[in-house]
Amino acid sequence: MSKLFSPFTLRNTTFKNRIFVSPMCQYSATDGLPNNWHLVNYGSRAVGGASLVIVEATAIAPEGRITPHCTGIWSDAHTEAFRPIVEFVKQQGAIPGIQIAHAGRKASCDTPWNDGKFLSKEKGGWQTVAPSAIAVTPEHGTPVALSTAEIDEIKHLFLAAAKRALDAGFEVLELHCAHGYLLHEFLSPLSNQRADEYGGSLENRCRLALDIAKQLRDFWPQDKAMFVRISASDWVEGGWDIAQSIQLSTWLKQIGIDLIDCSSGGLILDAKIPVGAGYQTAFATAIRNEANIATGAVGMITEPVQAEHILMTDQADVVLLARELLRDPYWPLRAAKELKADITWPVQYVRAKRS
Repeated sequence: MSKLFSPFTLRNTTFKNRIFVSPMCQYSATDGLPNNWHLVNYGSRAVGGASLVIVEATAIAPEGRITPHCTGIWSDAHTEAFRPIVEFVKQQGAIPGIQIAHAGRKASCDTPWNDGKFLSKEKGGWQTVAPSAIAVTPEHGTPVALSTAEIDEIKHLFLAAAKRALDAGFEVLELHCAHGYLLHEFLSPLSNQRADEYGGSLENRCRLALDIAKQLRDFWPQDKAMFVRISASDWVEGGWDIAQSIQLSTWLKQIGIDLIDCSSGGLILDAKIPVGAGYQTAFATAIRNEANIATGAVGMITEPVQAEHILMTDQADVVLLARELLRDPYWPLRAAKELKADITWPVQYVRAKRS
């Protein structure tokens, strides 16, 4: 029996296997509205056999987008635009999830294929915000430090986004606290130099992420799962690290979060990260063991036997595939054959299945 293709249950949600589609920005929306590109992109991964399809970082407000072309969920129009995507994913036997986010000081950038440079207001960008007025790089605009009243408004925006996500039919909610975006910026002492209740001590730096996670968990139906994605390390001395991540994950479990999606980096753009096969998996293992919470491993997981090994050796509970699923949306079908797991194919594709 392949563990990769064994079911996994969180609350009342059972995932048919342990292959999750990691949220990956497509930079292809207009005014935050998903379109046919998103339908085909997410739909094909559901057809391909993944059990959970998590929609890309979806902004809670226009100024929370990474680029002007990122998806959003700040209005009822966005809810309606997501409905057909959610429904199609469900029709393929997959579970639809969404990651809600605010890009903070890393917002207002161009698309990656246009070099991803910071966009001034004259070029279609906007004023960015952050816990402290510290720019990502000299080339980025200096963000405005959020006031406590503005922080309270951001909390309300996250809750409103979660309500729209539920209305659109999403069944898993993920809160984005990683990759140098707003909530990660509050967590790390490198980007958070506040002197109020949101800065200084670990507890204070975690306050905003925990406040938002709690209000979302209190709202999100108790039979549905909620994840939090974190960057387990800044990969920079004096920054956010695995010890702090374990403590945050412990607190998140106490308020009812079901799974920690364990990524890393993104806060400091020139950090020296030892990228290689499964280079972040050890973070998932440490958090799983020390915080006693389910974890997802992500990052350079490309081969079925590699994914199977991670699960069979209890390094994580699930694997999230990113670029490998961009290269091959049908990776789960291929993996099942390689691991000799008998799974159900879409009826339209059965004639291509080889015994």
